[in-house]
Amino acid sequence: MVQMPLQRSLAISPSCSLSESLHRVGGARRRWASCRSQSSRFAYSARPSPIVLKTDSSIDPSEPKDLDADSSASRSGTCHQPGTAGVMGASSTCSIKFLEKFVSWSTRYGEEAPPFTIYNDPLIKKELLLSGNQFTSDCSVALGKLRDKRLSLEHSGACCIVMPCQFLHTWYDEISQGCSVPFLHVGDCVVKELKAADLKPVEYGSNVRIGVLATNDTLSTKCYIDKLESQGFEVLCPDKASMERTVLPSVDAFMKGDMEGARNLLRVSLQVLLVRAVNTVILASDDLVGILPDDDPLLKKCIDPLDALVREAIVCTRKPCP
Repeated sequence: MVQMPLQRSLAISPSCSLSESLHRVGGARRRWASCRSQSSRFAYSARPSPIVLKTDSSIDPSEPKDLDADSSASRSGTCHQPGTAGVMGASSTCSIKFLEKFVSWSTRYGEEAPPFTIYNDPLIKKELLLSGNQFTSDCSVALGKLRDKRLSLEHSGACCIVMPCQFLHTWYDEISQGCSVPFLHVGDCVVKELKAADLKPVEYGSNVRIGVLATNDTLSTKCYIDKLESQGFEVLCPDKASMERTVLPSVDAFMKGDMEGARNLLRVSLQVLLVRAVNTVILASDDLVGILPDDDPLLKKCIDPLDALVREAIVCTRKPCP
């Protein structure tokens, strides 16, 4: 576990609604840093994400918004040390992406980035993958490790806990149980911003439709589908044929280095949902983020959930404690 003690700024950027704030960050300040976790060494750069939630306006997506009483960053416990984010990762890639956005977006007005403490262990993901979403002995051991590290982050003074890896949110309830500080849930963060955006149906007379593109049914259901439907959104997912012919083969091609094949298959997967009049598509799998190039027009209709998680984490670290 490594703590990055950056001088904390208490300046809070003006809040704005999602519909006023989301677009690609092209001119954010670039920061470089490196850190070493217990299990891996990595460096990260503040490169803008290729995928962010788009609206018709062009205000910076890194603009934090005030939390309300129902947000995931304000409903549990009281903060210990204001300004320190506790980051729990099981994928160096996801942790890097989170940190690069967290640093670059929180410093865009010249402030210092809030400090953060990070724990990253890729071996935990392997143990959980072996369990196949079942509570096996390997799964229990891995979850126990994550709870121990969560406690360590709490005791280190973190005012909120963040898991950049969407995969880990399958076990959010087990990991977060008893947490004394806000433990941000990626699904809550995304749904909150979608509600604030006040989206209008693409087709007259229908509900607002949100597409969910995932490689794991359990993750998409627990993280997004149930939460979206509880807020009145209609949710559309690829059918079995689309999963077998386009979604999963796209990830497989990407893993093999076939970028052209991966991109073409993912484009087909997105178009299948978009022709059914969805407002936007949530890329509910870390494996799908980053396949398409930054300038691909289809990204204007996609959400990278990590963006909402970063925005809420920035707000939480700047939120005064009671």
